[in-house]
Amino acid sequence: MKLYGNSLSPFVRKVLVFAAEKSLALDNVQIERPVMQEEFLRASPLRKMPALVDGDFSIADSTAIIAYLERKHPTPAMYPADAASLARAVWFEEFADTVLSGVVFKTFFNRVVAPKFFHKPGDEAVAVEGEAKDLPPLLNYLESVVAAPGHFLVGNRLGVADIAVASMFVNFAHAGIAVSTKTHPKTVAWLASILARPSFAGLIAAEKKLLAA
Repeated sequence: MKLYGNSLSPFVRKVLVFAAEKSLALDNVQIERPVMQEEFLRASPLRKMPALVDGDFSIADSTAIIAYLERKHPTPAMYPADAASLARAVWFEEFADTVLSGVVFKTFFNRVVAPKFFHKPGDEAVAVEGEAKDLPPLLNYLESVVAAPGHFLVGNRLGVADIAVASMFVNFAHAGIAVSTKTHPKTVAWLASILARPSFAGLIAAEKKLLAA
Protein backbone atom coordinates (compact mmCIF):
# COMPACT_ATOMS: atom_id res chain seq x y z
CA MET A 1 0.00 0.00 0.00
CA LYS A 2 1.14 3.51 -0.82
CA LEU A 3 0.42 6.59 1.25
CA TYR A 4 1.03 9.88 -0.53
CA GLY A 5 2.01 12.84 1.61
CA ASN A 6 4.57 14.18 4.06
CA SER A 7 4.36 13.39 7.76
CA LEU A 8 4.76 17.08 8.61
CA SER A 9 1.07 17.16 7.81
CA PRO A 10 -0.79 16.10 10.96
CA PHE A 11 -3.24 14.20 8.77
CA VAL A 12 -0.52 12.18 7.04
CA ARG A 13 1.14 11.55 10.39
CA LYS A 14 -2.19 10.39 11.79
CA VAL A 15 -2.45 7.69 9.12
CA LEU A 16 1.18 6.61 9.45
CA VAL A 17 0.87 6.23 13.22
CA PHE A 18 -2.46 4.42 12.87
CA ALA A 19 -0.89 1.97 10.42
CA ALA A 20 2.21 1.48 12.57
CA GLU A 21 0.07 0.62 15.60
CA LYS A 22 -1.56 -2.05 13.47
CA SER A 23 1.81 -3.26 12.14
CA LEU A 24 0.77 -2.38 8.61
CA ALA A 25 3.48 -1.49 6.11
CA LEU A 26 2.79 1.67 4.12
CA ASP A 27 5.10 2.93 1.41
CA ASN A 28 5.17 6.65 2.21
CA VAL A 29 5.51 8.40 -1.16
CA GLN A 30 6.33 12.08 -1.28
CA ILE A 31 4.19 14.18 -3.61
CA GLU A 32 6.12 15.59 -6.55
CA ARG A 33 5.78 19.28 -7.33
CA PRO A 34 4.92 21.19 -9.39
CA VAL A 35 3.80 18.24 -11.54
CA MET A 36 2.09 15.79 -9.21
CA GLN A 37 2.02 12.06 -9.87
CA GLU A 38 -0.99 10.87 -11.87
CA GLU A 39 -1.63 8.13 -9.33
CA PHE A 40 -1.89 10.70 -6.55
CA LEU A 41 -4.22 12.90 -8.59
CA ARG A 42 -6.51 9.96 -9.29
CA ALA A 43 -6.59 9.09 -5.59
CA SER A 44 -7.04 12.68 -4.40
CA PRO A 45 -9.21 14.71 -6.79
CA LEU A 46 -8.89 17.76 -4.53
CA ARG A 47 -5.08 17.40 -4.55
CA LYS A 48 -4.94 17.19 -0.78
CA MET A 49 -2.85 14.77 1.24
CA PRO A 50 -2.94 12.08 2.43
CA ALA A 51 -4.07 9.71 -0.30
CA LEU A 52 -3.95 5.93 -0.11
CA VAL A 53 -3.46 3.53 -3.01
CA ASP A 54 -4.07 -0.16 -2.31
CA GLY A 55 -3.97 -2.10 -5.53
CA ASP A 56 -6.92 -1.00 -7.65
CA PHE A 57 -8.48 0.92 -4.77
CA SER A 58 -7.59 4.48 -3.84
CA ILE A 59 -9.03 7.07 -1.46
CA ALA A 60 -8.09 10.43 0.01
CA ASP A 61 -8.71 12.05 3.43
CA SER A 62 -7.21 10.72 6.65
CA THR A 63 -10.56 9.77 8.20
CA ALA A 64 -11.65 7.83 5.12
CA ILE A 65 -8.27 6.11 4.89
CA ILE A 66 -8.18 4.87 8.47
CA ALA A 67 -11.82 3.79 8.28
CA TYR A 68 -10.79 1.65 5.30
CA LEU A 69 -7.73 0.28 7.08
CA GLU A 70 -9.74 -0.47 10.22
CA ARG A 71 -12.32 -2.48 8.32
CA LYS A 72 -9.75 -4.31 6.22
CA HIS A 73 -7.38 -4.97 9.16
CA PRO A 74 -9.63 -5.09 12.24
CA THR A 75 -7.02 -6.13 14.80
CA PRO A 76 -5.91 -4.54 16.96
CA ALA A 77 -9.08 -2.47 17.01
CA MET A 78 -8.53 1.29 16.98
CA TYR A 79 -12.22 2.15 17.29
CA PRO A 80 -14.28 1.02 20.31
CA ALA A 81 -17.02 -1.56 19.86
CA ASP A 82 -19.77 -0.11 22.06
CA ALA A 83 -21.93 2.71 20.73
CA ALA A 84 -21.16 5.35 23.35
CA SER A 85 -17.39 4.89 23.21
CA LEU A 86 -17.42 4.80 19.43
CA ALA A 87 -19.29 8.09 19.36
CA ARG A 88 -16.75 9.68 21.70
CA ALA A 89 -13.84 8.40 19.61
CA VAL A 90 -15.38 9.90 16.48
CA TRP A 91 -15.98 13.14 18.39
CA PHE A 92 -12.31 13.43 19.38
CA GLU A 93 -11.21 12.66 15.83
CA GLU A 94 -13.48 15.42 14.55
CA PHE A 95 -12.30 17.78 17.30
CA ALA A 96 -8.73 17.22 16.14
CA ASP A 97 -9.32 17.33 12.41
CA THR A 98 -11.53 20.42 12.33
CA VAL A 99 -11.01 22.48 15.49
CA LEU A 100 -7.39 21.85 16.50
CA SER A 101 -6.30 21.82 12.87
CA GLY A 102 -7.52 25.39 12.47
CA VAL A 103 -5.10 26.49 15.17
CA VAL A 104 -2.35 24.37 13.60
CA PHE A 105 -2.85 26.24 10.34
CA LYS A 106 -2.51 29.61 12.05
CA THR A 107 0.61 28.68 14.00
CA PHE A 108 2.48 25.99 12.06
CA PHE A 109 1.84 27.48 8.64
CA ASN A 110 2.99 30.97 9.57
CA ARG A 111 5.99 29.91 11.67
CA VAL A 112 7.20 26.89 9.73
CA VAL A 113 5.61 26.27 6.33
CA ALA A 114 5.69 29.82 4.98
CA PRO A 115 9.32 30.64 5.88
CA LYS A 116 10.89 27.20 5.40
CA PHE A 117 9.04 25.88 2.36
CA PHE A 118 7.54 28.89 0.61
CA HIS A 119 10.52 31.14 1.46
CA LYS A 120 8.34 34.03 2.52
CA PRO A 121 7.61 35.50 5.95
CA GLY A 122 4.60 34.18 7.79
CA ASP A 123 2.06 36.36 9.54
CA GLU A 124 3.26 36.26 13.15
CA ALA A 125 0.19 38.19 14.32
CA VAL A 126 -2.01 35.35 13.08
CA ALA A 127 0.25 32.79 14.75
CA VAL A 128 0.11 34.68 18.05
CA GLU A 129 -3.66 34.85 17.81
CA GLY A 130 -3.80 31.09 17.37
CA GLU A 131 -1.45 30.42 20.26
CA ALA A 132 -2.72 33.01 22.73
CA LYS A 133 -6.44 33.23 21.91
CA ASP A 134 -7.63 30.13 20.10
CA LEU A 135 -5.62 27.36 21.75
CA PRO A 136 -6.11 27.98 25.51
CA PRO A 137 -9.87 27.16 25.57
CA LEU A 138 -9.17 23.94 23.69
CA LEU A 139 -6.44 23.03 26.17
CA ASN A 140 -8.84 23.73 29.02
CA TYR A 141 -11.35 21.35 27.46
CA LEU A 142 -8.73 18.61 27.08
CA GLU A 143 -7.57 19.09 30.65
CA SER A 144 -11.15 18.48 31.80
CA VAL A 145 -11.48 15.16 29.94
CA VAL A 146 -7.99 13.64 29.98
CA ALA A 147 -7.71 10.75 32.40
CA ALA A 148 -4.82 9.86 34.69
CA PRO A 149 -1.33 9.44 33.15
CA GLY A 150 -0.97 6.20 31.27
CA HIS A 151 -4.66 6.14 30.32
CA PHE A 152 -6.33 7.04 27.05
CA LEU A 153 -8.99 9.43 25.83
CA VAL A 154 -11.52 6.67 25.18
CA GLY A 155 -11.46 3.24 26.77
CA ASN A 156 -8.49 1.38 28.16
CA ARG A 157 -6.30 1.19 25.07
CA LEU A 158 -4.79 3.46 22.45
CA GLY A 159 -7.26 4.42 19.75
CA VAL A 160 -8.00 6.82 16.95
CA ALA A 161 -8.96 9.54 19.45
CA ASP A 162 -5.47 9.61 20.96
CA ILE A 163 -3.74 9.43 17.60
CA ALA A 164 -5.76 12.19 15.95
CA VAL A 165 -5.49 14.66 18.83
CA ALA A 166 -1.83 13.98 19.65
CA SER A 167 -0.82 14.36 16.00
CA MET A 168 -1.96 18.00 16.05
CA PHE A 169 0.21 18.72 19.06
CA VAL A 170 3.32 17.57 17.21
CA ASN A 171 2.76 20.50 14.86
CA PHE A 172 2.26 22.86 17.77
CA ALA A 173 5.64 21.75 19.12
CA HIS A 174 7.27 22.29 15.73
CA ALA A 175 5.81 25.82 15.83
CA GLY A 176 7.43 26.49 19.21
CA ILE A 177 4.31 26.00 21.33
CA ALA A 178 4.70 24.08 24.57
CA VAL A 179 1.82 23.12 26.83
CA SER A 180 2.49 24.20 30.42
CA THR A 181 2.61 21.64 33.19
CA LYS A 182 1.43 24.35 35.58
CA THR A 183 -1.84 25.02 33.81
CA HIS A 184 -2.51 21.70 32.04
CA PRO A 185 -0.61 18.94 33.87
CA LYS A 186 -2.91 16.07 32.87
CA THR A 187 -2.78 17.05 29.21
CA VAL A 188 1.03 17.27 29.29
CA ALA A 189 1.32 13.85 30.91
CA TRP A 190 -1.11 12.28 28.46
CA LEU A 191 0.70 13.82 25.48
CA ALA A 192 4.08 12.64 26.73
CA SER A 193 2.84 9.06 27.05
CA ILE A 194 1.31 9.02 23.56
CA LEU A 195 4.14 10.75 21.72
CA ALA A 196 6.75 8.50 23.34
CA ARG A 197 5.27 5.48 21.56
CA PRO A 198 7.54 4.16 18.77
CA SER A 199 4.82 4.85 16.20
CA PHE A 200 5.09 8.57 16.94
CA ALA A 201 8.68 8.91 18.16
CA GLY A 202 10.42 7.86 14.96
CA LEU A 203 8.35 10.20 12.82
CA ILE A 204 8.89 13.12 15.17
CA ALA A 205 12.66 12.60 15.18
CA ALA A 206 12.75 12.51 11.37
CA GLU A 207 10.60 15.64 11.15
CA LYS A 208 12.84 17.54 13.54
CA LYS A 209 15.86 16.57 11.47
CA LEU A 210 14.16 17.76 8.30
CA LEU A 211 13.15 21.09 9.80
CA ALA A 212 16.64 21.65 11.17
CA ALA A 213 18.26 21.09 7.77
